[in-house]
This record gives sequence, C-alpha cells and structure tokens, in this order.
Amino acid sequence: MELRQCALQALSVADAEEKTARTLAMYAQRATISIAPQARLQLPNGTVLPGHPEKPELKAHTAMGRRSPATPEGRAILLHAIAHIEFNAINLALDAIWRFEGMPEAFYQDWLQVAAEEAKHFGLLRAHLRKWGHDYGDYPAHQGLWTMCEKTAHDIVARMALVPRTLEARGLDATPQIQSKLQQTSAVDALEAVAILDIILREEVGHVAIGNHWYRHLCQQQDLDPEQHYSWLVAHYEAPRPRPPFNLAARSQAGFSQAELAWLQGQL
Repeated sequence: MELRQCALQALSVADAEEKTARTLAMYAQRATISIAPQARLQLPNGTVLPGHPEKPELKAHTAMGRRSPATPEGRAILLHAIAHIEFNAINLALDAIWRFEGMPEAFYQDWLQVAAEEAKHFGLLRAHLRKWGHDYGDYPAHQGLWTMCEKTAHDIVARMALVPRTLEARGLDATPQIQSKLQQTSAVDALEAVAILDIILREEVGHVAIGNHWYRHLCQQQDLDPEQHYSWLVAHYEAPRPRPPFNLAARSQAGFSQAELAWLQGQL
C-alpha cells in the first residue's frame, strides 16, 4: 500500500460510507503505509473527481435556501449543509495528498490526519441526522469548496492559501454563531448538535493551522512574502473575503499573524 495512490482511489469512490471507511483505514495504518513523495500520479481514463453519491443534488451556492434553526426541519437542513461541507473536506484533504508531489513526508501525514478527522466529523453529523429521521442526501447541497479546489489544482501555494486558510477558516468564524442560534432553541436535537460542533471546531483549528504551516513553508521556499502574496492570490482567484464577526481567538490559535488579523478587520 502506498498512501498517495490510496488517497486517489478513496477520492474517486462515490459511496460516502466507503469513502469514509477507506480514509479512516489509511489513517489507522499510517505507521506502516509507505509514501512516495516524488511519484507523479495519473488519473485513470474516465475517472471523475471527486467521487460523489447520486444524492445530494448539487446546486449553485446562490440557489440554496436559508437554513433557520428555529424548526426541526430547518435544523436538519442546517446540519445537512454542514455534513456536506465535512464530506467535501474529506475530498479536499485526499486531493492534496495525491495531487502534489515533491513535498516532505510530513505534508502527506498532516493531510491524512485532516482527512481522517473530517471523515469522523462527517460520521458524527450523519449519525445525528439519522437519529432524528433524516440522512445525508435528503437535501440539496453546493460545491463551493470543491470549485476552489479545481481552480488551484495547478498551484500548491494557492491551494494552501485559499482552501484551508480561507474557505475552511470561515468555519472558525461561523461555528460559534451557529451554536448560539441552536442553543437558543433549547431543543434536544439542537443541543446535541452543539456538542458535535464543539468537537468539529476544536479540530478545525488544527486543520487551518496545518494549512497555515504549509503555506508559510512554501512561501519561504519560493522567497514569497506570505501576507503580500496572499492578497495577490485572493484577487487573482477571486476568493471570497471573509466577513465579520471573526473568531480572532481561534484564528490566532490556528497561526494567523497579527498583520493578517488586522487585514481581515480592514485595518490595513
């Protein structure tokens, strides 16, 4: 078994249960699985990435309805949307493992950890949905995260800048607000969801930190100024600029510099 080839195979799997099982199995075998950093992997003919189940139906981000947690149905739609984000995040981590050759072995181990934790998050959310009479695939979803993944497929620096430390970092800001709205309902299912989101938020800080680490590693390697180059990447790829309120404590813990936090708040 070789990690990067296994990651590509898992990424191409459409069935959500099988994808998560393969990802968790790779992580369980991380101490013995080999890594070939220099291998240039090729997609088999006809392979479509990422593998995705027939449901949920995928729609444009602008076509998605609002997800109010005030009703049981609204909470199910909200948690389904978060589950889809976590499912996409598994794909994003697996894609980073197979696509980018020539990185230190620690890079691949880091993203394997991220993939496994995202698989755990998806499993927690799916179990929650099932407990309350729903399942993954019951509602439409959007592919915003994967769209940026495709746009940065040719540039590992852009990928590290605009996926983990931009799009995924938005979750650090949004999660406490979602938890607050869920807590206001006092419903049992809502409070159970808050506890799941506690786990996700704690581990997502680590995922964003991994993105920050490898972004800065690559900038240093290529003699790029991290803050200046990030601003250029945001403009070049038309990445969404995060909107306040910001979870500054979580972002700081995830490795954002004071200059970056000031930029986010429009102080620069």
